[in-house]
Amino acid sequence: MTEELFRQDSYLRDCDARVVAVDETGIRLDRTVFYPMGGGQPGDTGRLVRADGVLVTIADTRKGAAPGEIAHVPAPGQPMLAVGDVVRAELDWARRHRHMRMHTALHVLCAVVPYGVTGGQVGDARSRLDFDIGDGSLDKDGIETALNALIATGKAATARWISDEDLAAQPDLVRTMSVKPPTGAGRVRLIDIDGIDLQPCGGTHVASLAEIGPLVVEKIESKGKRNRRVVVALAAP
Repeated sequence: MTEELFRQDSYLRDCDARVVAVDETGIRLDRTVFYPMGGGQPGDTGRLVRADGVLVTIADTRKGAAPGEIAHVPAPGQPMLAVGDVVRAELDWARRHRHMRMHTALHVLCAVVPYGVTGGQVGDARSRLDFDIGDGSLDKDGIETALNALIATGKAATARWISDEDLAAQPDLVRTMSVKPPTGAGRVRLIDIDGIDLQPCGGTHVASLAEIGPLVVEKIESKGKRNRRVVVALAAP
């Protein structure tokens, strides 16, 4: 299994690691700061730098074939690494931090729009959530005002863990209707935005809402009789 350093600290930008496997799916390390695509959040990009200076550009990060493995996918034409190589894994931090800002922003959006989530996607400039609003309605300007008011509070966003049993006893914590949080390992990670939102999530997040900055609600789209897509964007990079 790959040691997932990003779970312990989303702000780690690099780490030393050892190559444990190389195949057509990518390069696997014994530890990494790279987040693999999942939960609507894209995989990280960056580079692996060997001690002798050989550099491998990483174009994507995916979950490996075996549970707990993470595959770092090289860009085309990159040098080959070998099992046992020691590397420095370095994130494209600017891109990752935008993902962190946007992912946390979507949790705030969940607090503003009180409906079940049917889908979502994190981007590095704009992101979206789909809501099953039933017979309800959404007000674009009202959502934008409420979002920015909550962000301006600068409340903390922290990670903590809950047992599978406790999560099962609190089904209201799960906002996503189509994707359930992974259980079976004995515990599930929660993201707690102080007094605003609490839900299971394995993604990377900022520590304070103040880091998100102002948001713009670009549009609300109809995706069926009951579903509405809310697209939000960072007002500043």
